[in-house]
Amino acid sequence: MSTVQRSQHAVAITFLAAGMLLGGCAKKKPVAQTPPPPPPAPAPTAHITAQPTSINAGQAVQLSWSTSNADTVSIEGVGQVSSTGSQTVKPTGSTSYRLVAKGPSGTADDTVRVTVTAPPPPVQEHAAPTGPSLSDEQLLAQQVGDVYFDYDSYELRPEDRSRLQKAAQFLNTQKPNWNIVIEGNCDDRGSTEYNLALGDSRANAAKQVLRAAGVNDSRIQTVSFGKEKPSCSEQTESCWQQNRRDHFRLK
Repeated sequence: MSTVQRSQHAVAITFLAAGMLLGGCAKKKPVAQTPPPPPPAPAPTAHITAQPTSINAGQAVQLSWSTSNADTVSIEGVGQVSSTGSQTVKPTGSTSYRLVAKGPSGTADDTVRVTVTAPPPPVQEHAAPTGPSLSDEQLLAQQVGDVYFDYDSYELRPEDRSRLQKAAQFLNTQKPNWNIVIEGNCDDRGSTEYNLALGDSRANAAKQVLRAAGVNDSRIQTVSFGKEKPSCSEQTESCWQQNRRDHFRLK
């Protein structure tokens, strides 16, 4: 190698060494870092109350609610509402009000129950009878009625005696101010005098039963018509039976 070549080779080595030295001292550029993801949005909350929670039909209820972290808020049976508020409702029957809050991080809900008590059914008053009311004489005939006798007898039949005892109870408890007349009657057989006496005995037989059952003697009057006031004029046994009677009327 010539002197010139050796000199050029030495210069090249010197530049190479200097370049390596300078490269080792230079600062390295920092590597760019990816930013962390943002924290998740908080979950929504929901709360609803009713005041009162138990009512009678026709009364009103005050609903109150509050939510957070929600984009849309609704109450089932009411519709979409603000995030916080109150509203008066009047349910016609027992109802559950469900509050639903929806947000980016999910859904929250809450429910309140309102119990509605139906009023008792109205008491139905019985309509008064539409027919005409009974007169006192009709009522007396209904409660006492005529009693009948066998031929030529003033002995009361057992069923008539029992009926007169019940009539006495009615007169004492329901009509204590009534005074009555007992009319003794006979069929047309026999003399006028005989039938007047028989009619009197028949009227007094009924009076004794009423008096024994508690009706005051001063409230009872007797009279005999004998065969003068028949209720039937035919000459038959059934007709004669109708005429052998005690008839009761008010004094």
